[in-house]
Amino acid sequence: MNDNVKRIVFVIASVILVLVIYDYVTDTRQIHQPTWSEFERQIDEGNLDEVTIVSSPEGFARNVKGIYSTDVEGYSRFELAPLSLPGTGEEITNKLRQMDVEIKTEIEEETWWTMLLINSLPILLIIGIWLYFIYRTRKSMGGGGMMGVGESKAKLYQEETPDVTFENVAGYSGPKNEVQQVIQFLKEPEKFDRLGGEIPKGILMVGPPGTGKTLTARAIAGEAGVAFLSTEGSDFMEMFVGVGASRVRDLFERAKELAPAIIFIDEIDSVGRKRGAGLGGGHDEREQTLNQLLSEMDGFEPNTGVILLAATNRPDILDPALLRSGRFDRQITFEMPTLKERRQILSLHAENKPLGDDVDLDEIASGTPGFSGADLRNLLNEAALLAAEKDVDEISREILDEARDKVIMGLQREEMAISEEEKKTMATHESGHTIVAFCAENSDPVHKVTIIPRGRALGATQQLPLEEKKMYTREDLMDRLAVLMAGRVAEQLKLDTVTNGAQDDLRRATKMARKMVLQWGMSTALGNVAFQDSNGNVFLGEEMGHKREYSEETSQKIDQAVSEIIDEATEHARGIMIENEDKLDRLIEILSERETLNAEEIEALMAGEELPPMETEDEDEKQDAEESAGKSETDSIDEEEEEKTETEDNSVAEKINELKGIIEREKKRQENEDAN
Repeated sequence: MNDNVKRIVFVIASVILVLVIYDYVTDTRQIHQPTWSEFERQIDEGNLDEVTIVSSPEGFARNVKGIYSTDVEGYSRFELAPLSLPGTGEEITNKLRQMDVEIKTEIEEETWWTMLLINSLPILLIIGIWLYFIYRTRKSMGGGGMMGVGESKAKLYQEETPDVTFENVAGYSGPKNEVQQVIQFLKEPEKFDRLGGEIPKGILMVGPPGTGKTLTARAIAGEAGVAFLSTEGSDFMEMFVGVGASRVRDLFERAKELAPAIIFIDEIDSVGRKRGAGLGGGHDEREQTLNQLLSEMDGFEPNTGVILLAATNRPDILDPALLRSGRFDRQITFEMPTLKERRQILSLHAENKPLGDDVDLDEIASGTPGFSGADLRNLLNEAALLAAEKDVDEISREILDEARDKVIMGLQREEMAISEEEKKTMATHESGHTIVAFCAENSDPVHKVTIIPRGRALGATQQLPLEEKKMYTREDLMDRLAVLMAGRVAEQLKLDTVTNGAQDDLRRATKMARKMVLQWGMSTALGNVAFQDSNGNVFLGEEMGHKREYSEETSQKIDQAVSEIIDEATEHARGIMIENEDKLDRLIEILSERETLNAEEIEALMAGEELPPMETEDEDEKQDAEESAGKSETDSIDEEEEEKTETEDNSVAEKINELKGIIEREKKRQENEDAN
């Protein structure tokens, strides 16, 4: 019986039980239960119509029930509780006959199972409730319950294998080529058996979060068309001791039954971390689970058709026994996507999004270095949400830029009130970063600078590299440090004070300088030596048992070397600012006014050019008002000119008419004289 049928049966039984109890309660409430004296009084008053005496097979009266001739206290029926009637019952029978009450007798036969059912009903109800909670517990524990808690919680994709294939995985051509051999083996195992080849038992996918490890695992199953068992590393852990090991055994047994099959364990570092690294010894639940996992991987027969895939972003904390050959034979590294891969990922996620004509995916790809595949998907999704919020039909370049700022720096905090003094300080700090980033020879170009608060930052200076580097020279790193320290230096030069705005800059600069000294051998005082950093131990047990490999004197030299590198970068930034102090002042003034400057505006300012006036809504309204006022004034002048012209025309016409009259009168006078 499957779970759905059990659930239906349980619901039906519960409904019937509730209806029976309800019927019993309501039926009891509709029957009057008088006392014996009340019953005798009702006989004397003639309120009875019918009486039934119920007795046992042995002749003992049990109770009396019947019907009232008129309602008594709102009841039409009555029943006396089970009792032994007084005397033989003849007196009550005679009294009933005298009152012309119809008398009936009834023999009640009781069976043992009826009594058992009545007496055991509360117990059955308690057992039903207990079974219900057991069912809920089993469901919450992945189907095993208290008795099946050791069953694997892996999800099985078999009849319908994952619909993800390599067509849904853009970029990452290297990792995809690596797993092609696995897919070929699952499809054609005899091809490898013929030459005695053994497919790797385990493949470990390593890379930062969001780089497509889980997606690639699903694509492998989709391409191969085999059973796919997917689980999380944390699913093996439970509050009961031994559950993790039991679930590992059950998982591998299911995979062997379904072979060919793929087992995928995501975030394997939660169960496969180094043994003996904690303070509790080697007998905790996690280590027992890991030991069972190691044993199961050793028990794999060659070419059984079961392959273990695992993914992690912390390979440094995995147990060495897990990584040896024969277990995880192959490691596939997933790096952050390159420029070409970012372009492919953007194209894949932009297929169902209407992009504007001004959007260039190549430009977006070059402007998103360090973005993972998940970050790029989120970027386009945020742009689509912003476009919908603005009620436009397509995603423009401006909306994509806004979405990128939101992803990188966080949501704009428009409600934050900033005084003019703080705005000036922020402009000074960010202008320092911008000047040094623009003038330093090995620095990345500045893309944007803003003093509008976003996320946890009050301001930001964005740099976008022209090309992606894998190796950095000491000069590259020193220029980066100079850019980080430039905000603090600008505060000292222009404000003669320092603020807490450089907190993140100092943290990042110190971390980079320590790496230069401890790991990369870039300190002239200490030479080409790499030192173990105690902060690198992620387990307290390892750190307590770790013996430092250098003396206290060397530790002091390391601290001094770190400080010297930061001081050197600080003086480099100071020299650039003093040399370009006029440009720094101009940048502070413009940034305080406009709050945000893009790359073109920054280049224009550094070249000494004037920026076009900033158009605001107030100025646009003022310009419209002035144009309207000018138009009104012109219309008024035109009307006055027309009135003046019309007046002058009327005056000339009057004079002409007057002259005509004089000529006519003179002509008539001359004619009269000639006639005389």
